[in-house]
Order: sequence, then C-alpha cells, then structure tokens
Amino acid sequence: MSLAVKIMDEIKNAMRAKDTIALEALRAIKSELLLAQTATGTKEEITEEEEIKILQRLVKMRKDSASIFATQNRPDLVEPELAQIAVIEKFLPAQLSEGEVEAIVAKIISETGAAGIASMGKVMGLASAQIGGQAEGKTISAIVKKLLG
Repeated sequence: MSLAVKIMDEIKNAMRAKDTIALEALRAIKSELLLAQTATGTKEEITEEEEIKILQRLVKMRKDSASIFATQNRPDLVEPELAQIAVIEKFLPAQLSEGEVEAIVAKIISETGAAGIASMGKVMGLASAQIGGQAEGKTISAIVKKLLG
C-alpha cells in the first residue's frame, strides 16, 4: 500500500476521532506528497526514497519550530509540534541508533580506505545511500567527522 493511501486512511480516522493535531500533520504530509508529485509535471508516483525524504523534512521543520518556541518560552506552541512529530514519525522507517550508524560508517571507511576530512564527501555519499532514511543527515555527518577527524 502506498504512502498516499495510508495517509488518506489515517486522515479519515483522525477526522472520525476529531484529532485536530494528527489531522493537521497528516494534511501537511498529503500536501507535500502532492506538491512533489506535481512538481515533475507527470502523473507518476514518487519513489519511496522521495517519500522518506519528504517525511524527514517535515519532522525536521517541526523540531526546529519546537526548539524556537522552547527558547521563546512558549510551551503552548511546543506541545502541538511534538505531537505532530510523533504522528509523522509513524510513517518513517525505524531509526538506527548512533552505535549502529557508527558501525556502518566505520565499515564504509575501512572498505574505501578513506582517511582525513578530505574524504568526508565520498564517505557521506556512500553512508547516506546505504542508511537511506534510517538516520538524520546531521547524525551521519557528526559520526563521519568524528571517525575521519
């Protein structure tokens, strides 16, 4: 079942339950998926990797907003953002722990013989392709820097 179909089912469930926070998050996902699909100018379905990237971007936006609201001492605005993150993350693949990411990156470094920070781009590209949505880019980058530096 495609992500768009799952989202539509969840929207119906959220409407029945009168869950406005979940409904807002689900509508944001649906909107981004439609925008991505129509941006290419074709009626083709977007790939699963693109769907994951869209979901990760939505989570990142909400995390950024929540941190800004927290620094402004606005807990009334932080809670809905965190609730929406939980709704969106249900559609993401299980996230790897830092230890698991570090093991994958260490394996890539040993296979490619990368040494020094100059090899970071090559290692990041391979790691991002292999991990593919199971960890944030920021986490991968920090681990690559740590292991290469």
